[in-house]
Amino acid sequence: MRVNLFDPIMDEEKLHPYFKEVQVKAGYEKTHDIINEWADGLLDRKGEATKFINEFQSTFNSSYWELYLNKSFKLLGFDIDYTKASPDFNLVNQAGKRISVEAVTSNPSLSPELTLDTSSINEDKFLDESTLKLSGKIRDKHQLYLGDGKKKHPYSSLEHVKGNPFIIAFAPFDRQLSQSQNNTAINRVLYGLEPPTSYYEPQTAIKSILNKNGIDIDLGIFTNDSYKETSAVIFSTTGTFGKAVALAGSASFVTATRLRKMGLVEFLAKEKKGKIGKYVNKISDTYDIYSERVYSGNDICGYDVHICDASDHKETHLDGLQIYHNPYAIHPLSVTDFNADEVIQYFYDIQNQTMSILYNDNTLVSRSTVTSVA
Repeated sequence: MRVNLFDPIMDEEKLHPYFKEVQVKAGYEKTHDIINEWADGLLDRKGEATKFINEFQSTFNSSYWELYLNKSFKLLGFDIDYTKASPDFNLVNQAGKRISVEAVTSNPSLSPELTLDTSSINEDKFLDESTLKLSGKIRDKHQLYLGDGKKKHPYSSLEHVKGNPFIIAFAPFDRQLSQSQNNTAINRVLYGLEPPTSYYEPQTAIKSILNKNGIDIDLGIFTNDSYKETSAVIFSTTGTFGKAVALAGSASFVTATRLRKMGLVEFLAKEKKGKIGKYVNKISDTYDIYSERVYSGNDICGYDVHICDASDHKETHLDGLQIYHNPYAIHPLSVTDFNADEVIQYFYDIQNQTMSILYNDNTLVSRSTVTSVA
């Protein structure tokens, strides 16, 4: 069933500010076809099409995230069983393995404009707020799976869910700045780790954080068995509206961070100067790459921050998708279940209390876009 999600089906006063801005501004027009294509199959659920379009036009963020995931799962080779209404996605891989996925976003308390002056936001405060929101959303979805007494049939009781890995798929839409949040907040929530100060120092542990009521909220929920029913968390800050902007070529300027990992021979072949440390490559008047290279065992690792005109930026739909595995999961996710060149996978070592990362060289981890209309 192909429909135009951007044809309003409700009164204008009921339309979400984000939807209205994306719908009417010429700079976003090219994103419409891309987003509509993501909906393929999702609107075929019995009686769901009108409901979904209503939600997309009146709430925008959560429905947009479901659209992004719908396309992602297809690109990852999954069949999606649209005959089941809940959880949000019931996946079947080529071997017949079933995986259940529930999608969730963090949203602003009010509805700010798409444009936001982020210079006035304290970084530490923003990180704490993001951490608390993320923690609360994951807790709510975990309870939805277990049953909190409010839902007649918790997900764990559904026959098509029993025995499956259960995944919570999260994206932060709470502020425009969320697109530059990277994975600092989710590292706190899932693995109880602060951002690293350098490649050579271990990440500092953080056990809890105070909410606005002065109550301690536990962090590191995947460092024990308290969330053993949740197999993994899918996370992305690039799966927000900036993804459609980037794919449509509607941005005017892009900042993108890519992780680097090469063997020594490959490093010397690719990077003739063989520099270790931090340095800047000026590609053109509108394109700079800020890089760091460090020794990591037998590899050379680091990152590249690309600051460039949008015409020099390329990314795929799956770029920026991240999977966090729960080592205590009752139904663990296999490393091959979401196997794609662009996907980053994170693991927690119980014995060493450290996080490890599985990724390919030049993998996108964060990206922000600037357009002439935003």
